[in-house]
Amino acid sequence: MSGFSGKYYYAMDEKGRLMIPAPFRDIVLTNYSPQLMVANSAFDSCLNVYPLEEWQKLVDKVRLLPRSDKSVRYFLRKVIASAVETAIDKQGRILVPSAHRQDTGLDGEVVLVGQVEMIEIWSKSAWAQETDSSRVDRDVLEASLSRYGI
Repeated sequence: MSGFSGKYYYAMDEKGRLMIPAPFRDIVLTNYSPQLMVANSAFDSCLNVYPLEEWQKLVDKVRLLPRSDKSVRYFLRKVIASAVETAIDKQGRILVPSAHRQDTGLDGEVVLVGQVEMIEIWSKSAWAQETDSSRVDRDVLEASLSRYGI
């Protein structure tokens, strides 16, 4: 099974409904149940959308972490507490809850980005800022990724 990859621009309607790109829908419907979990990202101004099975893997890892660790508590409060279940409807859309749209500034044009086991949803402006190559120290980035063999 290949993971989620690619970048797609869509418009979210006024009710918060968002089309899931056909390649992403195919991956979900072929490899997972149709249920998805939408949660705030821990560190970025975007949403993470997980197939329920991938979400459960994350929850299983988090369950083993010590609550005495401040970073674990932050992750629980920011990500786990924000998670809501949704499903792809007959038109290929999901409903992005109002609270999630407010937390991330999602309104109108958005970018859906494949991230192997999940999908990120960014506002178009936040995505442009996040991926602005002038903000990246290329030498540091190259050195960091080369440690992972990339």
